[in-house]
Amino acid sequence: MDKLRAELAREGVEAMLVSDPTNVGWLTGFTGTFGRTIVTPKDALFVTDSRYTIQAQEEVKGMSMVSFANPIDGDEFTAQQARSLGITRLGFETATTTYSQWQRLTDKFDGIELVPVRDVLSEMRQVKGQDEVDKIRRACGVSDAAFDHVRRLIQPGVTELDIALDLEFFMRRQGAEVAFPSIVVSGERSARPHGKPSEKKLEIGDFVTMDFGARVEGYNSDITRTVVVGEATDRHREVYGAVLEAQLKSLDAIKPGAKARDIDRLSRDVLATHGLDKYFGHGLGHGLGRIVHDTGRLSPSSEDTIRVGQVWTVEPGVYIPGFGGVRIEDDVLVTETGIEIFNHSTKELLVLPEK
Repeated sequence: MDKLRAELAREGVEAMLVSDPTNVGWLTGFTGTFGRTIVTPKDALFVTDSRYTIQAQEEVKGMSMVSFANPIDGDEFTAQQARSLGITRLGFETATTTYSQWQRLTDKFDGIELVPVRDVLSEMRQVKGQDEVDKIRRACGVSDAAFDHVRRLIQPGVTELDIALDLEFFMRRQGAEVAFPSIVVSGERSARPHGKPSEKKLEIGDFVTMDFGARVEGYNSDITRTVVVGEATDRHREVYGAVLEAQLKSLDAIKPGAKARDIDRLSRDVLATHGLDKYFGHGLGHGLGRIVHDTGRLSPSSEDTIRVGQVWTVEPGVYIPGFGGVRIEDDVLVTETGIEIFNHSTKELLVLPEK
């Protein structure tokens, strides 16, 4: 909250309305679907509706809280609170406020000047505190355990959907939530970077790409591993080895002060030496935190600079139509000297079932 107030002072804004659910949760600890925070130079007020009164009392600390119920209008109620605080100029989140939302706010906040504020909260969320890091690390531990668990299931005749369901059930049994719908694709379907699990049965010679994650206390992990069913050919090993080399060299390049786009380019340069760069269409990685694709990008167009405390995914991939695809992904914390890799699942090319 102190950091946000300092940013608002630099922006020349006396107070701000925070309404984006991700930013509200990060700022207050609230996990419900409707909450708003009015931040002033000295105070903060949390606003929610009657569905979450008790939950907010338990989760939101260090600020006052008010709630409303039907037939009171939420925007009008929030405007009344802002007026009671003596606010005449109120910042709003330009990055997540739609035009229709802005129109409603303009109507309800009559007498209060609404001031657009750049995406300061998303920028602040890039650098994680120790508590956030600990939760992401625990989420990564759950996903590592899920991969070790599901390896026993990978054999001819098992469907992609069987594997996805087993991954998700295992993570839930560990007390975690599922961070996003699991991606499990095999054979030629593994050339689909975000393919959905299907009833397709695994066959000998299939690549199987599994991209999944756990959520622990509001923070996510995001891991991808690719294996081969039954027997790996020279082509399997060649493609897999190239992707692994690109990932390892990219990991080595992540350090404070490095440019995100330079790290992305390095991964493509490695794949180019194997003639595979044309099969790599997405960015190398993204920020990770309260949402899976959090703020920050490792991509050709990124303007981000690597900073201590950021958490990134590093996930080069090669997707060859008619053959299959490989992606290898880890979650990493930027430290003073380089990185800490949160995932410990093997990246050796596994041929399953193991003989």
